[in-house]
Amino acid sequence: MSDQTAQGQPVPFKAETKQLLNILIHSLYTEREIFLRELISNASDALSRLDFAMLTDRNVLDPDRPLEIRIRTDEDQGLLIVADTGIGMTKEELAENLGTIAHSGAKAFVEAVEDANQNLTDIIGQFGVGFYSAFMVADWIRVVSRSYHPEAQAAAWYAIGEDTYTLEDAEKETRGTEVRIKLKEDAREFLDSARLRQVLKRHSDFIQYPIYLNDEAEPVNRQTALWRQSPREVSEEAYHEFYKQLTLDFTDPLVYSHLSVDAPAQLYSVLFIPQDPQNLVFSPRKEPGLKLYARKVLIREFDTDLLPVYLNFVQGVVDSEDLPLNLSRESVQSSQVMALLKKLVTGKALEMLTSLGRDDPEKYARFWAVYGDRLKEGVAIEQDDPEKLFPLLRFHTDQDLTGWVSLEDYLEKVGGDQKEIYYFLGEDPSAVRYSPHMDAFRKAGIPVLVLADAVDPFMLLRLKEYEGHPLVNVADADLPEPEKGEKEPELPAVDAESLASLVERVKAVLGERVSDVRTTDRLSDSPARLVDAEGAPEQSVQRVYQMMDKSFEIPKKVLELNPRHPIIAGLAELPAEDPRFTLIAEQVYEDALLVEGLHPDPVSMVGRIQDLIASLLDQEKKS
Repeated sequence: MSDQTAQGQPVPFKAETKQLLNILIHSLYTEREIFLRELISNASDALSRLDFAMLTDRNVLDPDRPLEIRIRTDEDQGLLIVADTGIGMTKEELAENLGTIAHSGAKAFVEAVEDANQNLTDIIGQFGVGFYSAFMVADWIRVVSRSYHPEAQAAAWYAIGEDTYTLEDAEKETRGTEVRIKLKEDAREFLDSARLRQVLKRHSDFIQYPIYLNDEAEPVNRQTALWRQSPREVSEEAYHEFYKQLTLDFTDPLVYSHLSVDAPAQLYSVLFIPQDPQNLVFSPRKEPGLKLYARKVLIREFDTDLLPVYLNFVQGVVDSEDLPLNLSRESVQSSQVMALLKKLVTGKALEMLTSLGRDDPEKYARFWAVYGDRLKEGVAIEQDDPEKLFPLLRFHTDQDLTGWVSLEDYLEKVGGDQKEIYYFLGEDPSAVRYSPHMDAFRKAGIPVLVLADAVDPFMLLRLKEYEGHPLVNVADADLPEPEKGEKEPELPAVDAESLASLVERVKAVLGERVSDVRTTDRLSDSPARLVDAEGAPEQSVQRVYQMMDKSFEIPKKVLELNPRHPIIAGLAELPAEDPRFTLIAEQVYEDALLVEGLHPDPVSMVGRIQDLIASLLDQEKKS
């Protein structure tokens, strides 16, 4: 560098830097406050670097000077000043770091802006251009810095955001860097102490070095992050208080978990589950996602890359030393570190739920009543390992439509001799009480899981078995073997010829509405049931197709008649010319449709039912 340049002659920015400054100065922003976060983070980095250097080198300018950040305002001059006592920079380092930033990613930043139509506050910092975000609010910026090396000379860098900058020697007695910003007229809000305090609390509350505002004696920031403390040192009351500050929820969280690990990545995290998401009506956190910190610097307010979508009800913070600030302030989803952090955080969230289910079933039941559908959705969409969610699932059974059981509970109840886990799939839990598919199970006392949520068919596409026990739909199940000595009901006095005739007559009545009519020995209490024809998709698959494609038609069913039931026996005895035969046959069929949740128009049955009642009354009158 020539002496002429060193004494303040204009130096041209590189082409990419000029493009970058043009974007920052002439674009509109919804969150210009982000510039202060970037400057504070740079100051914190400078202090950390000095802290590390002093571990092995005490030959430092002002070795006893405290490590701190000071923010000052001059309302008369319209100046905002951010100063630190960190490692500082020489003239050469100022030129390298602020004059030619191609190595930090200016070109990549410009290309990202041109290629992606997105708010620039979403990508500032991703390419190491955070300092330049100050030009969003600045008429000019002057940086004065002195390196920590005792013999180093102070230097100053100055720019107004045009094509050039200047670099010159300066006077500075103390170590560190001072960034002096002349604010634009429309950015004078950042001279207000209350506004500055708000920004600092939001973005930099847990920076480990004290941040002082003007002449205040107490730091603005808390410095000690709760999530970086040892869990043994934090009381339940402190966790609850932190949760309320984070979410503005006035109730305590349902459960919380604190994670602190050094390997395979350094990670600090505190996770919370609200008792009820409706309680978050006043929360500033209007979007799902965790607060993501890198070295106690908030880099994302709502990070959705740390948990799968089905766990987006979890609130909390995540902080890692392994996230490089110059790589990722806003966009970090492509980072390998983020993939590792997601695995750790997701594992901790699931462990928290597993422990809750094991240690406090009553509280877990409250959780399940609110969030159960999310975990069922997780089973349906989880690509890597849906099995990890299976132990968290809870179900009603036909024997208890209000209580909850896990798959493990079910297997314990039925004992080791039963290999299958039976389930009923319907649209209403109460339908299980009337389902003809349940006849044999009720008689044998075998519990059946009740699946009646809209998400259940999707879940069943992935939930095929649990711990080697297949899940079987009762509509497709083989009849359980009756207990020895159990007396079978006597068959009605209907001969084979009459039954064969009955089947043909019912077929004639129903026509194309069914694929077939036949008798069955699998029913006891119910007159008939509908089953799928051979080769038809499983019931769960049919329901998925139906929900995803409204034009999808359910395959025609087979109507199975119970020859032991008095209705069917009586129907077989009616002569062909009796008008009641058609009424009863159609009613038996539509009753089966109704129980299966397949009837397209239940109200249409009213006329037929009234005709049957009138016929019965007329028969009584004649007798």
